[in-house]
Amino acid sequence: MVGFAADMTISKERPAATYNGYLLLLAALVLAGWVISRFISFAASGPSLLGVISLPVSALLLLLIAFGFFMIQPNQGRVITLFGEYCGTERQAGLRWVWPWMGKTRVSLRANNIHSERVKINDLRGNPVEIACNVVWRVADTAQAVFDVDDYRSFVNIQIEAALRTVGARHPYDDMSEEDETTLRGSADVINAELQAELNDRLKVAGIVVDEAGLTHLAYAPEIAGAMLRRQQAEAVIAARRKLVEGAVTMVEMALNQLSAKDVVHLDDERRAAMVSNLMVVLCGERDTQPVVNAGSLYQ
Repeated sequence: MVGFAADMTISKERPAATYNGYLLLLAALVLAGWVISRFISFAASGPSLLGVISLPVSALLLLLIAFGFFMIQPNQGRVITLFGEYCGTERQAGLRWVWPWMGKTRVSLRANNIHSERVKINDLRGNPVEIACNVVWRVADTAQAVFDVDDYRSFVNIQIEAALRTVGARHPYDDMSEEDETTLRGSADVINAELQAELNDRLKVAGIVVDEAGLTHLAYAPEIAGAMLRRQQAEAVIAARRKLVEGAVTMVEMALNQLSAKDVVHLDDERRAAMVSNLMVVLCGERDTQPVVNAGSLYQ
């Protein structure tokens, strides 16, 4: 779990006091028309004392209004500051206006998709594993994202790698014993949920929420991949032979029971054992058997 410094102040987003930009735009157009008309009047009849005073004031007011406009796209926000002090966040899309000397920092509120680099880690058993993930995240608190971390995008990238190492070290790559209930390869839903929870815990200091996280690459490191592949092949062969033997035993038992039930032939223990041995060889053998025709009696 990511902790906070004792002297660290946690920022909190709040609405900013901005104004409707369309009304200010209309006022700017009216003021610009008035300034132009004064210039035309001066050119026609000469300057007057009132005009000399009002024209610079009007022009200065027009510049003041003109430099205060800013545009907000959908799912974007602007963090408003005044001489370094946080004054709120504006999320309303459209044309807005604030005093020109107030700072306006753009922050995207849209979902971001990151595919991490492959990271080499050691799983619970110490085996080197290559792992990568895909993360969908977004900014939930703009004040924390801007003021509580230096660069929130770089912070996200670093914490993704840290979370991968943490979650990957909790579980083995594959189940090698009956105690391995959760594995990286066989428990994708559990691992993805753990990764998302770990990332949300780490990124909350930056006001960031992870909507989705999942592994996209999982493999043994090249130095042990060959040995682990041979182990998996051996396990597959053992499982196949176990299934084959179970089926053969069932078929032999069924054959002997039906022979006895239908009174086809009566076998003593020695001949029964010989028949069982022959049937098991036929059923479990990897090569085709060569039948031998016995033209005599069963006991010859």
